Amino acid sequence: MIRSRRRWAITLVAAILGVLVVAQLRSQAANPGLSNLSAQELTLVIANVNTRNESLRAEVADLERTVASLTDAHDRGESALDELRSDLAALEAWAGLTPVVGPGVSIRVTGEIGGEGVEDLLNELRNAGAEAVAVEAVRVVAGSVVYGLPGGLSVENTALPDGFEIRAIGSSQILTGTLTRAGGVIAQLGATYEGLTISVTPLDVVSIPATERNLVPGHGTPSL
Repeated sequence: MIRSRRRWAITLVAAILGVLVVAQLRSQAANPGLSNLSAQELTLVIANVNTRNESLRAEVADLERTVASLTDAHDRGESALDELRSDLAALEAWAGLTPVVGPGVSIRVTGEIGGEGVEDLLNELRNAGAEAVAVEAVRVVAGSVVYGLPGGLSVENTALPDGFEIRAIGSSQILTGTLTRAGGVIAQLGATYEGLTISVTPLDVVSIPATERNLVPGHGTPSL
């Protein structure tokens, strides 16, 4: 019985090997490979391979040009973004949303002066090219008004002391020259308000805080 089973097993393995050998021979017969091709057929195969290689090289070149174009566009976009950020920072500083530092002048006002007189002084600073102005710790922005009678001045609901300081950023030479020129605003205010003293000091560094006002329009919306 054992020998009979061994014979059957050997016969089965031999049959399976035979089937595999026949399948392999048939596969080789169906795909003879390059060795069985004629010279003309080999030439055609080589021509097709060369054509395919040229096509792949052209595709690689197109992809490289696309990458270069995208890289250039990215660089331009980054440059444009940096410019927009710089413009935004300048606009925020100009609007009073951020604190600013730079050369300018310090103006000390001592004695009684009315709100209209201080406004004349602020307007003269703006006309002379002041880029940012603060009265004491209050940033002067669009809509800010110094009002009140002598001895009772206030700005942005903040009372001003009897002697107060105005700081402005800009060309210290131009600002000083404009304010102190003969017949200028300081001379006119001195003639209007008895006992008023206004001194101007050029400074290399003037620090002006950001406004505490909410500058978002209450009724209007941006229209692009």
